[in-house]
Amino acid sequence: MKTNIYKLIAIFILLHSIGCNNKLAVTSEEEHEDHNEEHIELTSEQMMQTQIEIGKAQKRKIGNELSVNGMIDVPPQSNLSITVPYGGFLKFTNMLPGTRLKKGQLVARVENPEFIEFQRDYLEAIAKNEYLKADYERQEILNKENVSSTKVFQKAKSDYLINKANIKALESKLKMVGITPSNVIDKKVSSTVNVYSPINGVVREVYINTGKYFGSKDVLMDITNAEDLHVELKVYEDDIPLIKNEQRIRFRLANEPDKWRQAEVFLIGNNVSDDRSITIHGHLKEKNQELLPGMFVNAKIEIDAQEVYTVPEEAIVRFDGNYYVFEAKEKRSKTEKMITDFEMIPITKGTEEEGFVAISLKNKNKNISTIQLVIKDAFTILAKAKNSEEAGHHGH
Repeated sequence: MKTNIYKLIAIFILLHSIGCNNKLAVTSEEEHEDHNEEHIELTSEQMMQTQIEIGKAQKRKIGNELSVNGMIDVPPQSNLSITVPYGGFLKFTNMLPGTRLKKGQLVARVENPEFIEFQRDYLEAIAKNEYLKADYERQEILNKENVSSTKVFQKAKSDYLINKANIKALESKLKMVGITPSNVIDKKVSSTVNVYSPINGVVREVYINTGKYFGSKDVLMDITNAEDLHVELKVYEDDIPLIKNEQRIRFRLANEPDKWRQAEVFLIGNNVSDDRSITIHGHLKEKNQELLPGMFVNAKIEIDAQEVYTVPEEAIVRFDGNYYVFEAKEKRSKTEKMITDFEMIPITKGTEEEGFVAISLKNKNKNISTIQLVIKDAFTILAKAKNSEEAGHHGH
């Protein structure tokens, strides 16, 4: 009898021990599942404390890009040199390299005693014109009436026409040096002339200082038409076949590495230089006053554009050397709280452009066009996954 009782007690203890072990195993398995870094859950309250946004991958046209270097430049016809015929003394200028100009703006004031002589000669020719014209008309009448000889009439006509031509020449000379003929007629004679900018542009270089004499061939300053800037890029021989007109160019300045500007290929050089490269010219998509000729640029030429699925850079995380995005599952209720589950999905990264990255899913059973993805603040979910994993390891 006692033996049977002992056997029953032993069986009860054994069954109880097995049950406890099974319970521990289930608990351990649940904890492992809860702390699996590939599956993360956030409550509505936790979601409100983040900047997470849910959306879908969007199709965008992104191309393979060829990295090149170059500079900001202008065509030769947009570089102007300021000179003054007959030279003179520079009386005034406040121009410095980099000064921006508007067409008609004063750039210098020049003095030359010869300018007074030009104006005097012009006034004398104007004064003689009335007399010579009257004499010519009088001799014409006399010649018709046979009162005056043809020779006298021809002399009067010649003097009048010569003086008239002289007036035209002197007017052109005055305009050339910047003097308005009508001002001279109004007795506004001066040895000083103003020099104005012929274009909207930028002062590229100033070669003379105030008070210095310069000749007719000397350049006072160089001005560049800032409205005709373009990017001039160097492409090497092996890559020349890849370049086509109207390809998109992205470029950035050395002092602004994070700011990309846009241009478009409009001219491809056909002369290979000694370093086995050709020059590519690109039209700017928009004018920018910050750009100046001679600035160095780093550029990317889009050589093979394709439409692909993309997500913002903030949607991608890196973990253990691989790249992932997070799929957002349907919301569910758990202990009177609304829960959003996230699944960590491995991806392959493609080309990056303007804050977007081309991606493809490694799991080919999933359709990237239909799944809901975290498109912003994905790193917050990754941090939660890491913390949960560490907590799970400590529990074991």
